[in-house]
Amino acid sequence: MEKPLVAIEDLHVTFRTQTREVSAVRGVSLVMGKEKIGIVGESGSGKSVTGRALLGLTPPNGTVAAKRLEFDGQDLRGLDAEGWRHLRGRRMAMVMQDPKFSLNPVMTVGRQIAEAYRTHVNAGRAEARDKALAALEAVQIRDPARVFDLYPHEVSGGMGQRAMIAMMLVAEPDLLIADEPTSALDVTVQMQVLAILDDLVARRGMGLIFVSHDLDLVAAFCDRVLVMYGGRVVETLKASELSKATHPYTRGLLDCVPRLDRPQEKLNVLDRDPAWLAGA
Repeated sequence: MEKPLVAIEDLHVTFRTQTREVSAVRGVSLVMGKEKIGIVGESGSGKSVTGRALLGLTPPNGTVAAKRLEFDGQDLRGLDAEGWRHLRGRRMAMVMQDPKFSLNPVMTVGRQIAEAYRTHVNAGRAEARDKALAALEAVQIRDPARVFDLYPHEVSGGMGQRAMIAMMLVAEPDLLIADEPTSALDVTVQMQVLAILDDLVARRGMGLIFVSHDLDLVAAFCDRVLVMYGGRVVETLKASELSKATHPYTRGLLDCVPRLDRPQEKLNVLDRDPAWLAGA
């Protein structure tokens, strides 16, 4: 069997508060290659926390434990700061939900992308600028030389998100974690951004973990889907078969989505069962 790109077994992430400990991720396991994995579930189900744990970005009050936590055969448990610097950005990258909170407002878009490249590659300013322009062109930004010199407040939300993707991909990582990268965009721009991601993953042979609330979007875009509830993976299935899910939680999520071909006076409300967390 080919060596997996990501191997997670029995991942637990716990956060300490002033009054108690909160288990945000409970026993998550995942083995993936160079494919598109979707992670869906309600807010607070542990989707983003799982991705951040894989990148070593858990906040100081959090504790990460796992029987296995590997990237391309490398054990991530106990990795020191120097080890993370070699991996994050260069081999693993993460696109955040909203570019307004991820781009530095006092630096031009191009300078930020070029800086990301120089951080991970021993390159001069001229080479970094060329790479940044190429990255902007790769995410289908028109007139990349003009956008290079713009500040984040001077670009639209869709263009800002494309710039974020360019910055994360400029060092050509092997794994991209996209945390709801299209939720702040209109439907037309969503499709454009997804098409860009799909093309880049296929062309570069990357792995992609796509975190989203949009079940229809994940079903159409990803190869496999993990459904999370209360920090646990309750169901894993092919994305194309998401509509045939059998777990009552997944069925509940699907039934809560309004359908144009099935008019309803009231939307369904999800009924939760404590048994879904049994053994957590």
